[in-house]
Amino acid sequence: MATVFETRLIGNLGKDATVRKIDRGVVAINFPVAHNKNWRDKKTGESRTKTTWVNCTIWKKEGSNMRILDFLKSGALVEVVGTPYAKAFQQDDGSIKTEIRLNIARTNILRSSKSASNISDDNYNENEESESNTDMYGGLDGFTLNEDDF
Repeated sequence: MATVFETRLIGNLGKDATVRKIDRGVVAINFPVAHNKNWRDKKTGESRTKTTWVNCTIWKKEGSNMRILDFLKSGALVEVVGTPYAKAFQQDDGSIKTEIRLNIARTNILRSSKSASNISDDNYNENEESESNTDMYGGLDGFTLNEDDF
């Protein structure tokens, strides 16, 4: 029986994607995605937010089409699907830090960042009918990039 170990995350990029060359003709595209959990404190009534950062990696062959980099800009709203793993390492002060990482199999750009397009949330009106491709997150330009596309 086949098994599936996959995680789906929707969040915003914390910074532009970076490219790192690895041995044997492999390239790693790295970018952090933030997931925010919002709630109201029952005791104080204050709004609270906890941000979890997930470091994402897309693995590619060197010389492959890299157009994904045009869209993985700071602030972009993305959905990423892939295999999760944790990495522990020792910091300079001797403490141990663990981070969540995700090897990406599929990337959906739900809303481009303002630096990647001229589209702004301020220009979007939910009540207007538009011929543009809108998504359930209020963003524009929603499309899917699979591993074969880049």
